[in-house]
Amino acid sequence: MTKAKQNSEVSLLEAAIVIGIVLLTLGIPLILIPNLAPHVPLISAIVLLLLYGLTRRKMSFSNLQAGMINSVSEGMGAIYLFFFIGILIASLMFAGSIATLMHAGLKIISCKLFYLAVFVLTAILGVSIGSSLTTVATLGVALLGLARALDLNQAITTGAIVSGAFFGDKMSPLSDTTSLAAGIVGIDLFTHIKNMLSTTVPGFIISALFFASLSPFNTTVNSDVLNNFDLAITKTGLVHWSAFIPLIALIMLSLLRLPSVISLILVSAISLIIGNFLHPVSLSLLGDLLFSGFKSNSLTCQKLSPDIVNILDRGGINSMFFSITIVILALSLGGLLFTLGIIPTILQNIQTFLKTRLQVTLAVAITAISVNLIVGEQFLSILLAGKTFVPVYKRLDLPRKFLARTLEDAGTVINPLVPWSVCGVFISNILSVKTVDYAPFAIFCYISVWISLSTSYKETPRQARNK
Repeated sequence: MTKAKQNSEVSLLEAAIVIGIVLLTLGIPLILIPNLAPHVPLISAIVLLLLYGLTRRKMSFSNLQAGMINSVSEGMGAIYLFFFIGILIASLMFAGSIATLMHAGLKIISCKLFYLAVFVLTAILGVSIGSSLTTVATLGVALLGLARALDLNQAITTGAIVSGAFFGDKMSPLSDTTSLAAGIVGIDLFTHIKNMLSTTVPGFIISALFFASLSPFNTTVNSDVLNNFDLAITKTGLVHWSAFIPLIALIMLSLLRLPSVISLILVSAISLIIGNFLHPVSLSLLGDLLFSGFKSNSLTCQKLSPDIVNILDRGGINSMFFSITIVILALSLGGLLFTLGIIPTILQNIQTFLKTRLQVTLAVAITAISVNLIVGEQFLSILLAGKTFVPVYKRLDLPRKFLARTLEDAGTVINPLVPWSVCGVFISNILSVKTVDYAPFAIFCYISVWISLSTSYKETPRQARNK
């Protein structure tokens, strides 16, 4: 692989102008043009940066291309994960896990506190397995199906799902991002988790009150509607006790801290075995299920209602291509910004102005959020901001555990709010709810940043060290 040569000879003003143009190119079309695929503004921004590099910066195309390729290669882990999550969703549908969860949910969850219940349940599963995307793809799909059955707001439901899932991703010792944030600044994992409680617990409480206030207290649900929906799910033949086995296996494998891809492969295999035992299908249909996704009508001679089909017919490798192509384009864009020296120039200049803990915390938050906005990659936002500001925290004699906390508050949980980010694209694709629709209701994802900043304003360095 050709290594890109980074060109850092660019002024701060020019770098800021380029960043501004890129953000406008990404944001304005998505806001003004209905149903525009994020691919279009991403490609437009890439073309503009290529022209800038070739004309203004006099760089060779091969060097610019190498920068894009190197950046994409660093994100291949997320791309592989997407493939296997597509397979997992189709397999869980085939085993009946999602249908069984929905059936159980109709018996347990109260409509009057529905959004609060969604937030709490996804938070519990998120902490248990340490993966926000897997939580969304399993329990999230089932809960959104319940919301549709109850005729409740899908954007609010998705906001609750995202808030709970990313609470779990942030606080779980099994989470990759939590381990990364602690590792990048060189502190103990559980010291990091304990330190996050001061911003995460208030954020959880505020979010819980928010979703409780939005829940339809005075709504009376027609019992016939729910009974008919439950009957329709049961008629698919997908509701059975053994459908919980893959979900239990997923939690157990997560506790064993196996690599995410290995866990997804094993759970998918278990799901396929259970599904094929209950509903034997040909190898041809099994192959079609893995690639094109689960098709509920293929398991029964009865004609299923469009609502049931719309909820259950999901997953497959093919369903992930939309997300994967956006991730590739977003990483390519980030690679160009690094190769052109735009991001390094801005980061180098920021460091010279930092004197207080509040300024440093604000700079870390802005950096992590900016990387999420520009590149759309959660891990890169933590890595880049972490590596950049460790020396600054050392120079100002500030505890590094607060750097790790800010990386999570502004890096981990912001990614799902960006329409072209890895998590934003995945969630909108899996749940069929646009990022711009659910983002206003994913309150936990942005309340953490404000709490983190307010905490850094009140605490002195001595108080911080003594915590």
